[in-house]
Amino acid sequence: MFFAKDFIETAEGLIFAVVEQGLEDGKALCFLRYVLMPSGWKKVATEQANSFLQQHYPDYLHYSPVLDAHLHAVAVDRIVRHHQPRQRLQQLMQATRHDIARDGVYAASLPGAGAAAVEQDLMRLCELFGQHGLDLAQVGITGSILVGVQNRDSDIDLVCYGRDVFHQCRAITRKLIELGQLQSLNKLDWGQSYERRSCELSFDDYVWHERRKCNKAVINGRKFDLSFIDCCASSEVLSYQKCGAVTLQCKVIDDAFGFDYPAEFKIDHEEIGSIVSFTATYTGQAVSGEVVEVSGVLEQSEQGVKRIVVGSSREAHGEYIKVISGEIL
Repeated sequence: MFFAKDFIETAEGLIFAVVEQGLEDGKALCFLRYVLMPSGWKKVATEQANSFLQQHYPDYLHYSPVLDAHLHAVAVDRIVRHHQPRQRLQQLMQATRHDIARDGVYAASLPGAGAAAVEQDLMRLCELFGQHGLDLAQVGITGSILVGVQNRDSDIDLVCYGRDVFHQCRAITRKLIELGQLQSLNKLDWGQSYERRSCELSFDDYVWHERRKCNKAVINGRKFDLSFIDCCASSEVLSYQKCGAVTLQCKVIDDAFGFDYPAEFKIDHEEIGSIVSFTATYTGQAVSGEVVEVSGVLEQSEQGVKRIVVGSSREAHGEYIKVISGEIL
């Protein structure tokens, strides 16, 4: 089974990040992240990835009729390695326990360890979560650490498998900040996060929304974030067709799936049932009872179900969700 946040590797020296659970026509839906060069693995941005595949491997370019979106896809028989976050984290924890038992120190603390310093911070973070009751068997590591290409400046990208595990992890993060064992992001951290997102909100609006999510913090000067995968998500999918851009204000009446992928916020509207976000910037963006302004693409299923999609393209230019008022129910 393939889940979002998994990475898959091909014989050509390409690593893709999986973006959707399951398969479509025998292919994993994904997006190119790393290309093996003579100097090692090189991370590629969105436009670079598209251009590179167009020039060298156009068969990996894919149009998904289910998502009504252009992205990348890899047939199962083209995959030579499936990088899975939970397995990788367990592997790292077992290796660290072995190193401590043998040498009495973290290997990452030795001079010249370089990128291993990232793993040391990851292990300390997992230790703190474990001390507060988190089941680390339901947690994984994605991003550069998943495929072993992290450097000294890399962030930590944790994945929680299960809704309860994710919200428990957020609660523990909040508590550890209060205890001073983790730190909130500072202004420089938020600035870097904001630049990376290149979203449509102002900096102040972005930070206001992000602070209350408790899915980002700092350990030993290194940023980490939490994301959520619902392993029990229904495999039933509806096909949607785009109907055009829309901007409106509405009240959120159900935020239960606000941190899912895609995030979903049910709204109080005569014709439109929900807001759906495929971009991480707007995950967990609003809670029940709040009035939001949303700008996105109106879509309709064959059954007549309407929704507003934020993140209809990967960058989501001009699309956003912003809380403008509300009293939490």
